[in-house]
Amino acid sequence: MPAYNEEHRLAPTLDAITTYLTDHEGRWGTWEVIVVDDGSTDGTREVPALNRPRVRLVTSPRNRGKGHALRLGVAVSRGHRVLTTDADLSTPIEELERLDKALSEGNTAAIGSRSVPGADIAHRQHRTRELLGRAGNLLIRRTAVPGIRDTQCGFKLFEGDRAREAFGAARLDGWGIDVEVLHHFHRAGRPIAEVPVRWSHRPGSKVGPLDYLRVLTDLARIRARSLRPADLLATALFLLMSVALYSGRFFAPSHRYLTDSMQDQNQWEWFFAVTADSVAHLHNPLFTDLQGFPDGVNLMANTAMLGLSVPFAPITLLFGPAVSLSVCMALGIAATAAAWYRLIVKRVVRRRSAAFVGASLAAFAPPMVSHANAHPNFVILFMIPLIIDRALRLATGARVVRDGIVLGLMAAYQVFLGEEPLLLASIGTALFAAAYGAVRRDVARAAWRPLLKGLLIGSAVCLPLAGYALYWQFAGPQSYQGILHGDNAGNSPLSLLAFAERSLVAGDAQIAGSLSLNPTEQNAFYGWPLVAVAFAIVVRLWDNALVKALAFTTVAAAVLSLGPKIRIPLTDIVCPGPWALLAHKPLFESVIEGRVAMICAPALGMLLALAVDRAAASRNPTSQYLGLLGVALALLPLIPAPLKSTDRVAVPAFITEGTWKSYVHEGETLVPVPLPDPGAAEALHWQTAAHLGFKLPGGYFNGPWGKDRIGIYGASPRYTSNMLRDVGYTGVAPVIGKEWRAQARQDFAYWKAGALVLAPQPNDGALRTVLNRLTGRDGKWTGGVWVWDLHRGS
Repeated sequence: MPAYNEEHRLAPTLDAITTYLTDHEGRWGTWEVIVVDDGSTDGTREVPALNRPRVRLVTSPRNRGKGHALRLGVAVSRGHRVLTTDADLSTPIEELERLDKALSEGNTAAIGSRSVPGADIAHRQHRTRELLGRAGNLLIRRTAVPGIRDTQCGFKLFEGDRAREAFGAARLDGWGIDVEVLHHFHRAGRPIAEVPVRWSHRPGSKVGPLDYLRVLTDLARIRARSLRPADLLATALFLLMSVALYSGRFFAPSHRYLTDSMQDQNQWEWFFAVTADSVAHLHNPLFTDLQGFPDGVNLMANTAMLGLSVPFAPITLLFGPAVSLSVCMALGIAATAAAWYRLIVKRVVRRRSAAFVGASLAAFAPPMVSHANAHPNFVILFMIPLIIDRALRLATGARVVRDGIVLGLMAAYQVFLGEEPLLLASIGTALFAAAYGAVRRDVARAAWRPLLKGLLIGSAVCLPLAGYALYWQFAGPQSYQGILHGDNAGNSPLSLLAFAERSLVAGDAQIAGSLSLNPTEQNAFYGWPLVAVAFAIVVRLWDNALVKALAFTTVAAAVLSLGPKIRIPLTDIVCPGPWALLAHKPLFESVIEGRVAMICAPALGMLLALAVDRAAASRNPTSQYLGLLGVALALLPLIPAPLKSTDRVAVPAFITEGTWKSYVHEGETLVPVPLPDPGAAEALHWQTAAHLGFKLPGGYFNGPWGKDRIGIYGASPRYTSNMLRDVGYTGVAPVIGKEWRAQARQDFAYWKAGALVLAPQPNDGALRTVLNRLTGRDGKWTGGVWVWDLHRGS
C-alpha cells in the first residue's frame, strides 16, 4: 500500500484490512501488510496502526510518486500472491475474493475494474475526472494494454514472483506504473483478468490535473522502451533505403527533377502547392480554377492525395512544394515498408529478419520503384497493411463493433490518400480470403458473420466521412464518367519474368520499355529468378494453408493484370483474359489493369518471409544454406538503382522576378505557348514558383470531354490550343488567315488571356511566326521569354 500524507486515512484502512484477514485466517493463511511511506511530510509514519503485528513500514527519504512506492513495496514482499491497493481503500478488501478466484482460474494477474459489466460504483468521481479517465484509458488501450478497460483502479492481485519481476523491471515513478506493469504482462503473453468490483470515490485524492498529462508522458516512455532494437533497426534501414532510392534528388529537391516521372513531378508539386494555398486561404480543397481555366479542376477526381497534402501544408508553405513532395515520398515509402513489416511479424512469421526481407519486397518491388517516379498515391501505402490487419481482427469476432468502426475510419482516410490503391487492395484481399476460405472452411464458417457485420459497420462509418468528397468527385464540377486507357494497358506475360529498367544489375531500358506503357508503369517485372524461387517455396511448403492462399493470390493477380486480351508471347494468338469481366464495370473502367500486378508484391514478400523463417530455423546446415542462398539470388536482380534525376529547367526571370504582374491583370490568365498539357507541363512549375499568382488555361489533370463527359488527360481542346501544340511538336506553321485570327480571338477571350508567353524551346521560331500573325504584331523579348501583350487591341 503506497502512502503519502495519509495520517488521517491510514488507520481505518489498516483496521479494515487486518481485521478482515485475521477473521479469515483459514482462507488466506500467512499474510502481511506492507505500507510504503513515500516521503510524507505529515504524521503518516507515526500512525499507531503501523505498530501492529504483520504490518511492516517501508520508508522513502523523499516523495517520488506512487510508482516508486509500489516498486519498493513489491520488492520486499515475500508472498505467493501480492495485492496492491490504495490507502483510501476505495475498493473494499472483501473484493479480494473475486480477484483470488480469477487467479485460481489460470490468470497471472487479476485487476479490479470499474468499467466491465458487474462493477458497482457507489459514489462517482467528478464528471470531468471521469471523462478524462475514460479518454486516457482509450489511449492506453490503443498504445499499451489492448483490451483492458480500466488500468488505473488501484486494487490488483498478482502471482508473487511475476509481480516482483514486473515491478522490478518497471522504471516509472508516477501513476503510469499501473500501465507499465500490465504492459509487461501483456508483452510476456501472461493472461490478465479484468474483474468487476465494488468501488466508491473517496475525497482527498492525490491525483491532480497535471497528473493526467504526466500519464500521457509515461505512455510515450512505455512505448519507446517497448520497441525492440530489431524493429528500430528495420525502420531505420527502410528509411535509408528510401533515401538511397531518391538520392539523386532528395538532397536538392528544388533543383533536381526525376527524369522518368515525365510531367508527373510537376503535376504532383502543383497538387501540394494548390492544397496548401487552399488551406492557408480557407478555399475549397476539392476544386480550383488555377489551371484548366475557366472550367477548373475537380481535385477530388485527380488523386490530389488530400490525406497527406493537407497535413503537409505547413511544410509546403514554408519550404515549397518540391521539398514537401520529396520529404513526403521518402518518409511515405519507409512508413509503408514498416507497416508491412509490422503485419508480417504479427500475422506471418515472428522472426524479425524474415519479416524484414518480406517487407522490403512488398515496399521496394520493381513496380513500386517504377511508381516512385512521382506517383506518391501508389507507393505511400502505409494504411493498406493496417486495413488488412483490422479486417483479420474482425474475422475473429472478438470486438466486431469497435474494429468495424476503426476499419471505417481507416478506409475513409485511405480514400483521401488514394482510391485506386484501396480498390486494388480490396481485390487482393478478396482473392486471399476466397483461397484461404476454400482451404480452411472451418475458419471461413466461423469468420464470415463477424467479418460481414464489421464490414457493414465500417461502411456506415466511412461513407458519411468520405461521402461528400466522393459525391463531389463523381457529380461535382468537372467530374467525368471514367477515363479510358486504351485496350493495351495490361501487362505482357513476358513482363512478369523480365527485369525492370531500374534493376541495379539486370536492368535493360530497351526491353523494359518494350513491355510497359512508360517508365512509371512498369507494373510487373518481378524477374524469372523470383518466380522460380516462389514456385519452389510453394511446392516445399504446400501443406501450409497460408502458402496456398498466398500462391493463389499471386497467380490470380498476375493473370488479371494481363488485361482483357492476353497475347501469347512469340505468337499471334490472343486469348480473352478474366479482366474482361471487370473492365467495363463502374470504378474498374478507370483502372490501368497492369497495376493489378502490384498485388503480387506483398504476397510474394510474405512467401519469402516464410521461406527465410523456415530456413533460419532449420537444423540442417545444407538446407539452411540452400534456402537462404535461393532467396538472396532471387532478390539480387531486384535491388533498385537510385531513380534517375537531372538538373531542373530554370524558371524564366519573367516569372521569378514578377514581371508577369504588369501583363496579367485581375481575373486574367497567363497563356504559355504551347498551352500546358500532359506532355509538357513545365508551366505548372512556373505557376508554383510564382506562388500561384496567376491562372492557366490548359494543364495536366483529368477532366471531362464532350457531351458524355468522358475522362481525358488535360483540358478540353480548343482550335487554337490544338494548332499551337501541333506547331510546337512539328515545327510546321499553318497559313494564318482571318479565320484563324478570328478563332484565336474567341479562344483568347474564352481563356481571359492577358498575355501570351513563349519560352525558348524546340520549334520556337515557327511558334513565334504563328503568334505574330495571330496577334498582328511582334512579341517582346523580356525576362528570358517572348511576350505578346493582349491588352493592345489584338
